[in-house]
Amino acid sequence: MAGVGIAALLSAGAAQAQTAPAIPDPATSAAEAQSPEEAQALDEIIVMGVRGSVARAVRLKRDAATVQDSISALELGMFPDDNVADSLSHITGVSISRTAGGEGQSVSVRGLGPEYTLSTFNGRILATDGAGRDFAYDVLPSDVISGADVIKGAEAANTEGAIGGLINLRSASPFDSPGQQGIIRLEGDRNRMSELDGRKLSAVYSNTFLDGTLGLLVGIVAEERDDRTDVAGNDGGWSRNADPTDESWLWGNTWGGAIDPNNNGVLDPAEYGLIGPGQFRVGSILEEKKRNAYTAKLEWRPSDNFRLVVDGLSTKLDSPQVGYQQSFYTLYAPGRWSNMQINDGIVTSFDMTNPDPELRLNPELLNQTTYRVVETQLYGVNAEWNVSDTLTLTGDVYLSTSSRSSGGQDSYVVLRMNQPNTASVELSGARVPNVTVNFADGRDLATGLANGQFTDADFNTHYFSLAGDNIDDEITGASFKGQWEVERGWLANVQFGVTYTDRTKSRDLVNNSLTGGADYYSGNYAINVGDLGGGVISNSFNLPNFMSEVDAQFPRTFLAFDIATYQAALAAYDGTPRPGGGVYDYSAAAPTWNPLQSYRVGEESWAGFVQANLEAERWSGNVGVRVVQTTTNAQAWDAKILEIIENGAFNYTAIYDDPTEITQENEYTYVLPSLNLNYRFTEELRLRLGAAKTMARPSVETLAPTNTTESVSWGEFTQIYSGNAALKPYSAVQYDASLEYYFRPDSIFNIAVFKKDIEDQITTSWEPGQDIGVPGYLFNVSRPINGDTAEVHGVEVGLQHFMDNGFGLRAQYTRNWSKSFVGDEERPLEGIAPSVYSLGAFYERGPLSLSVSADHTDGFTTAINVLGEGYNEESDPITWVTAHASYKINDNIDISIEGQNLLDEANTYSINGNPLLPQGYYRYGASYKLGLSYRF
Repeated sequence: MAGVGIAALLSAGAAQAQTAPAIPDPATSAAEAQSPEEAQALDEIIVMGVRGSVARAVRLKRDAATVQDSISALELGMFPDDNVADSLSHITGVSISRTAGGEGQSVSVRGLGPEYTLSTFNGRILATDGAGRDFAYDVLPSDVISGADVIKGAEAANTEGAIGGLINLRSASPFDSPGQQGIIRLEGDRNRMSELDGRKLSAVYSNTFLDGTLGLLVGIVAEERDDRTDVAGNDGGWSRNADPTDESWLWGNTWGGAIDPNNNGVLDPAEYGLIGPGQFRVGSILEEKKRNAYTAKLEWRPSDNFRLVVDGLSTKLDSPQVGYQQSFYTLYAPGRWSNMQINDGIVTSFDMTNPDPELRLNPELLNQTTYRVVETQLYGVNAEWNVSDTLTLTGDVYLSTSSRSSGGQDSYVVLRMNQPNTASVELSGARVPNVTVNFADGRDLATGLANGQFTDADFNTHYFSLAGDNIDDEITGASFKGQWEVERGWLANVQFGVTYTDRTKSRDLVNNSLTGGADYYSGNYAINVGDLGGGVISNSFNLPNFMSEVDAQFPRTFLAFDIATYQAALAAYDGTPRPGGGVYDYSAAAPTWNPLQSYRVGEESWAGFVQANLEAERWSGNVGVRVVQTTTNAQAWDAKILEIIENGAFNYTAIYDDPTEITQENEYTYVLPSLNLNYRFTEELRLRLGAAKTMARPSVETLAPTNTTESVSWGEFTQIYSGNAALKPYSAVQYDASLEYYFRPDSIFNIAVFKKDIEDQITTSWEPGQDIGVPGYLFNVSRPINGDTAEVHGVEVGLQHFMDNGFGLRAQYTRNWSKSFVGDEERPLEGIAPSVYSLGAFYERGPLSLSVSADHTDGFTTAINVLGEGYNEESDPITWVTAHASYKINDNIDISIEGQNLLDEANTYSINGNPLLPQGYYRYGASYKLGLSYRF
C-alpha cells in the first residue's frame, strides 16, 4: 500500500511504535496521549492498515468525552491529496473551498465558514498570509503531518477561538518508530483538461540514538506543478435600476443611467429593479506553482519522567498566477443598447450599434496577475515533566510567522480595441453570454482572433491597475499546563494552565489607484498600442479544451500581453506630449504605498483554565471553565476626497487630501464554561452530550479602520469600510448530542445533533445615497457590523463498516439550518453550506489497496444583498470525486495511481441560483498522479 512522506514512514513502523517510552509526544492528539478513560471522542476514519489500529480507534471512541473527528497517517498516505485541506474534506461535516488549479485552500466545519475555524499545528496557532485569521492550507503539503484532529466539541483545556471547529495538525515523532526508518517518494501528475504536468519529491528520515533516549526526524518536500484554471466572471457586476418600492435599493447601481427600454428618459414602474450585465470576462489562469517544505524534530527522553522536544516547520509557496482574459464592458448608458429583450426583470439580449467610440462595445484584453509568494515558519520548544505519580507539568513556547511580499506586483491591466464595430449580447443561461462583434472593415472578433488578424494597432491603452500586499503576521505563544491525578470518587484528575499569545499583523498595500495611476493611460489619455514600438501583444492562445464544457458563442482564441514588456514600452514613451498639456511620465502611474488600505494590528491575549475530568462505572466526562482576556490596538490612515475629475465615460479620478493617522484600542474578557458527558448504556451503545460557550475573534482586517473608494475609477461611487477595532468577537452557546452504535468491533453507526446560538456575528451593512462630503456626489457606504444574532443547528449521520474480506464502506451526511438577524431583518448566514455528504468505498487485501470517495457540498450563500435585499450571491453545488490504487511490490517498494476531480466538476456562482445571472466559473479539470515509494 502506498504512503506519502511521513504518512508512509509511520505506516512502516506501526508495530515498533508499541514499544515507545511512556511519555507521549505532544504532537499526538489528546486521545492518543491519554488513557481511554481520559480520551476525547474520536471518529477516526481508517481506510487501510492494520486491523489492530481500527480496534484501537473504536476503543478510544467508546470512552470519549467530546466530539472530535480525526485522520491518521495511514489515511493521509491513502487519499489522493495535494494538501491537508483535501485530506480533511473526507471528514464528517467538513467542506473546503479551492484555489486556482483546484487545490484545497480553506476549511469549513459543520457548514460554518473559515472565519469560524481555528487552525493549529501541534497545538500552536498558525500564522497566515491572508488578511484574516483563517489558514490557507495550500501552503502546507500533506506530507509534513502525521495526522489531524477536527475538534467540534469544546473543552476548557483547548485553545479558544473556534465556533465551527478547532483543527489541530500533528507532526510525527522519531519515537513513533524507534530505530532507523526512511522513505523516498517520487510522484508525477497530469491534468486532462490543461494537458499540463507536475512532479514532486518527498523524503523522511528518522532515527533514535543514545540507547533510545534521543530521536531525530527530518523531512523534505519539493514540488513543481503547472496548472490552468478556465474562468469566467462578472467583475463589473450586474447593473440594477433603482426601485422606489424597495427600501434597500432606492438608488440602484446603474452608474451610466437607468436602463430605459422605451427610451423615454423616465424610470417607469415597469423598469423598477430591471437588471442588465455591466461587464463580463472569460479566459484562463496559468500558474507555475513551486512548493517546498522542511521539517525537523529533535526529541530527548532521558527517562520515563521527562521529555524535551525542539521542532520546526518551514514552507515556501511560490505561486504566481497570470490570468489572460477577454473582457466585455457592456454597462448601460442612454443610446448604448437597442433591441432589448426582457425576461423576468432581466435584460437577456441587446444590440450595441451606436457609432460613438465611447458607446459602442470595445472588446478588451485583460491581464490579471496574482504574485503570491508565501513563506511560513513555526518553531517551538516543548517540555513535559512527571514531577510525581500524581503531578505532570508541561511548558511550551513557540514563534509562528508568515510573510507575503506582493506589493505592486499584482496587476489588472486592460488594453481596449479601438475599431468601429457593432455587437450583439445574449444571456442564454450558459456561464458565458453569447457575444458577436462585427467590425466596420469586415473582420469579426471570433474569426479574427482565430486567424491572427488583429495587431497592436487595433488596441489602445486603458485601465492600468498595479497593486499587491506586503503582509507580515507574527505570533509568539507560551503556555504552562499541569495535570493532577486525584482519583477520589468521581474525580479522576484536574487539568489547569495559563496561555499567552501576542500577535502582530501588518498590511501594506502598494498600488497606483490612490494617485490616479490606474487611469493615467485611459480615456482622453489613451495611447495607440502600435505607437509604443510594437511587440506588446506577444501571445495568441488557443488552449486545449478551453471552456469546452460551456455551450455558448464567444471567441475561443484570445490574445495576451506580458505586463513587464508593456511597462517597459510605456516607460520608453516618456516625454511624448500628453493631451491637456505636459508629457507622459511613467513614474506618475507607478504603484506607491496606499495608506487608506494599510494597517497595523496588535493583539495580546491571556487565558487561564481549570478542568475536572470525571470517571464512574458507566459514565465519564469533564467540566471546566476558560477565562480569556484580549487587548487589541489598531493603526490605519484616512484621507478625504477633495474632488473628482471625469476623464471620459465611466472613467474618473479622485483627488485625495493628505492622509491622517487613526488609532483605536479595545479590550474584552470572555468566560467560557464547558461540560461533556459520555454515558455507556451497553458495551455497544454509547451517548455523548456536550454544552459550552465558545468564541471566535473577528478577522484581523475587520479590526483595522481602513476604507477604499477605488470604485470611483469606473463610475461606481461606493465607500467600503473594512472595519474597526471595536468589533466584538463572535460568541456562541453550543450543544452537542451523539448516539453511537458499535455493531461490530471495527464498525460504527452514529447520529449526532448540534445547535449553536451565535451572538455578535459579523456581517455587512449597506447604506445607499450617503453624503460623505464630496460636493455633487452621493455614495453607497458598506461597512462590517456586529449583527444581533445567528442560529445554526444540524444533524450528522455517519457509517463506518469494515468486513473480514477486505472491503470497507464509509458514508456521512451533515445537514445545517441557519439564519441571522440584523435589527429586524432576517438574512442568510454567509458561507454556510446547508448540507455536506460523502461516500467512500475501500478494499485492502494483501499487497493491493483500492479506494474511491465522493465529497459533495451543497450550494450556499457567499454574499448577501449584492443587488438589494434578497439578491444574494450563491455558490452552486459541487461533487468532488477522488480515487486511489496502490500495489506493494515488496517490503521496500510500492507503486500507486491516484485521480482527482474525476467528474471534471467546476466551481460556479450565481445570483440566487438563476442561470441568467452567472457570477463566476472556475474549471480545473481532472488530474491523475503516479507515485513510486522506496522504504528503508
